[in-house]
Amino acid sequence: MKKTLTTFILILIVFSINAQKRKEFFKSPKGVFYISSDLHIHSVFSDGSVWPTIRVDEAVRDSIDLISLTEHLEYQSHISDIPHTNRNRSFQIAGGYVQKKPLAVVHGTEITKPMPPGHFNAIFIKDANKFFDKNKEPLIFIKGIKEANKQGAFVFWNHPMWEANRSDGIAKLDPIHKEVIDKKLLHGIEVVNFDTFSEEAMQIALDNELTMMGTSDVHVLIDWDFNKEEESFHRPITFIMSKNRTIKSIRDALFNGNTFIWYRDLIIGKSNNLKQVIENNLKVVSKGYGFKGRKVEILQVELINKSVAPISLNYIGGYTFHNDYKFIELAPRSSKTIYVKTKKIKKTVSLEFEILNYVIAPKTNLKTIKTITVD
Repeated sequence: MKKTLTTFILILIVFSINAQKRKEFFKSPKGVFYISSDLHIHSVFSDGSVWPTIRVDEAVRDSIDLISLTEHLEYQSHISDIPHTNRNRSFQIAGGYVQKKPLAVVHGTEITKPMPPGHFNAIFIKDANKFFDKNKEPLIFIKGIKEANKQGAFVFWNHPMWEANRSDGIAKLDPIHKEVIDKKLLHGIEVVNFDTFSEEAMQIALDNELTMMGTSDVHVLIDWDFNKEEESFHRPITFIMSKNRTIKSIRDALFNGNTFIWYRDLIIGKSNNLKQVIENNLKVVSKGYGFKGRKVEILQVELINKSVAPISLNYIGGYTFHNDYKFIELAPRSSKTIYVKTKKIKKTVSLEFEILNYVIAPKTNLKTIKTITVD
């Protein structure tokens, strides 16, 4: 019966994410969908403060496409008030509630061990109750990770920079982490968790081909942790670069490392992923030669930001500008006109920028060249 219920909920979830009316955070190329997700959240069924339906309503309001209620296996803070033995319950409540809402919920859980190894999320699981032994005790770490993989889960390491586990805030690999990476049992790592960003975790992801994740890890009301009045203080969002909106395609994209993170004003991800994002969200358009009605060798160029995040440009090419210096800030969904001194009339002009808030590696920003045809 439990298996049938879970299967039924998953069918509803696939329909829900296909039927939704989405907010477009970032422009994506044809044939690619940027699925907004928060895959590390909690409810009263572990140590959160809200009912699972509240997590659904918050995500719908925030235009999130995909969530996972990742309740701790090892402890339930409210067990005296909400006694239950079914560890799938929060997923079942959220999955039943989400049926006609523009959101999908995937089944997840959090394997919560002392450091090392620390905390790990497993999403796309089938049955959280199987993470317990015959004595109803949580499986030891390596058995829990193997059970997650047996169920086809995408497993990622939570907050490896958490100062409660690492007093210096530095994410680093212990032998147990190297073991699960070598055995292909670990697939991702949080480089952003709540209000922290770890360049060291990012380097671990790059070195070990792990998918980069950013999550809210919310326990209380989302508005208590993320002030909606501050534009840059939204919840961290992982965008999954999927071929379509089906759960299978989204899962495949996660395993393939096709993600980027929006954290405050930063866009974080692997170089190839961010190249796609900037290609489709920063447009550079020629407005022809001329300045204040005079025909001169000064090219008028419009810079257009199509995304919800700012774009911080550092011009690193050989031209100089007539009104601006090399640093140019494009506000979300805005445009700005600059005047480029090309010295002579040209048919094509290439402008090279470093994107200061697009991070592709520790201390490393994305670079892009925009070549425009002059009308």
